[in-house]
Amino acid sequence: MKVALVHEWLTNMAGSERVLVHLYALFPEAPIYTSVYAPAQMPPVFRQMDIRPSFLQRWPGAKRHWRRYLLLMPLAFESFDLSGYEVVISNSHACAKGVLTRPETCHICYCYTPMRYVWDFYPTYLRSEEIGKAVRQVLPLVLHYLRLWDYCAAQRPDVLVAISRHVQRRIKKHYRREARVIYPPVEVSSFWPAEPVEREDYFLVVSRFVGYKRVDLALEAFNRLRLPLRVVGYGPEERQLRRLAGETVEFLGWQPDETVRDLYRRARALIFPGEEDFGLTPVEAMAAGTPVIAYARGGACETVVEGVTGLFFREQTPEALMEAVERFSQCEFDPSTLHRHALKFDRTVFQEAMQQLVQQSWEAHQLTVNQ
Repeated sequence: MKVALVHEWLTNMAGSERVLVHLYALFPEAPIYTSVYAPAQMPPVFRQMDIRPSFLQRWPGAKRHWRRYLLLMPLAFESFDLSGYEVVISNSHACAKGVLTRPETCHICYCYTPMRYVWDFYPTYLRSEEIGKAVRQVLPLVLHYLRLWDYCAAQRPDVLVAISRHVQRRIKKHYRREARVIYPPVEVSSFWPAEPVEREDYFLVVSRFVGYKRVDLALEAFNRLRLPLRVVGYGPEERQLRRLAGETVEFLGWQPDETVRDLYRRARALIFPGEEDFGLTPVEAMAAGTPVIAYARGGACETVVEGVTGLFFREQTPEALMEAVERFSQCEFDPSTLHRHALKFDRTVFQEAMQQLVQQSWEAHQLTVNQ
């Protein structure tokens, strides 16, 4: 098969970019089509890839402020010539699924979510971006256009794959399409549980600092509990969050992977206060033998087993989180059990499932085309 990969933008290393690395490992000859590529902001592994950015690459400030060009993203992805490929795999949480392919090409979309800022909590998202009054006045029309385009674009892939059952339900709701589930890959073999003497007396948050992650909820709860909380991450809301932090909260900023792995191993528990489509950090924590205290919505309900690998709180309030932390102090968790559970989400499971899916989808598509 001659395969091409399509990705939203390559301007920072986040969860979808990690998945892209694993897809590239499956198809190392595949070029990667993307809207914008900023080499200086990406890890060295991307230097060996054949990356083909869109016309937006040449536009002013696009490598750093790609969100300004959101209205042009549909055009950017529709402009790619993918006519020479037998299989196209789009790695999409926004516009990448909208590429145009020929009838004989099998298009598989690995979908992280229907475009969240047009379907769900876009008012909160856009408030956090501090948009101006003029933009706010035309916003309803812009979002209406994007919703129409996003629905149409979601009809283009031949096969939709969701990252969780939670996303599968949202795809059904917004796109009226069925999707199968393949969980994102986690490098479980890179994590190992700590010995009891290595454990320390702190709780941990690992997150980007954006509103829906609800890091503020964890800060308020631990300020009131007066328990040690270490916070790893960065993002546009860092200044506001630091102002909320009490004397028992320590901000560590961005940390390399090896440092984060060690922080997982030594923590009492990972605090996961947001609603995520999947959520890599709970699986990483469990791989390190560390239990999770999570909000009982979204992907966490599919990865965390209550009473076995962690605990849930069912209201997104400081009081509910505090009550869960107090319950946690009366529970015991087996690190080896947590690590074994995390193996269900290992990269080898993902790669085997994706390879099988691509082969079967391509063969089925060929039969349809040749009829």
